[in-house]
This record gives sequence, C-alpha cells and structure tokens, in this order.
Amino acid sequence: MPISADRFEDIEDGAPDPKPGTNAEAILSFLAAHADQAFTQSEIADATDVATGSVGPTLVRLRERGRVDHRGTYWRVSDHVESVEQTVSHASGVAASHEAEQFDYEGWQAHAVDPREERSGE
Repeated sequence: MPISADRFEDIEDGAPDPKPGTNAEAILSFLAAHADQAFTQSEIADATDVATGSVGPTLVRLRERGRVDHRGTYWRVSDHVESVEQTVSHASGVAASHEAEQFDYEGWQAHAVDPREERSGE
C-alpha cells in the first residue's frame, strides 16, 4: 500500500536507538559506558545479564547498524556512536548556555553588515 510523500519524509533514515529494556539497549549502554575498552561476548553477557545465546545475534545486528565494531573476538561501541553522543552533549550544553543569556539583538544589528550593501560597493 503506498504512503504519502509527507509520511515518507517522516520515516527516520538510519538505525533508530534501541528501545529501553531490550538486549540491544543493555549491550549498547554497557559498551558506551566503557567506550575506551573492548569486550568478548562472554564478558558482555556477564556485565549486562543478557543471556549468553542472545549476545552474539544482538551484537551482529548492532554491527550491521553501525553501532558497534568487531575485531577478532572483541566488540566495542563504534567510534561513530561515541562521536555523535559527544556532539549532542556539546550542542546541548551550548544551547543551554545561550538560553540563559539574553541575546542583544539591537547591539548585534548596530554592527551587522547588510551583505547586499557590501556587494554593491565592490
């Protein structure tokens, strides 16, 4: 059944965040909390209480979505995931600091250059 273009645009591109309470969320949260280390499947199972038989398939799905990296018998959170989380954290902090400050629009306007005037003077 076809969908509207608007509904199509609302579909998230890429991998959604794992739902809370799932094996994927437990594993990804654990690996993200220890981003400077890599772990075997059994170490991940012990640390997360995810059943040993579920850890492997979950890690494979997370790897297919670009969430974790795999080398030999070791798994770690993807550098991409860590970069995105740090970027979001930084952007949130910057946004919060700007919300706390009142923007001086009139002061900005007094020093702003109209690019149309700048081009006409060339």
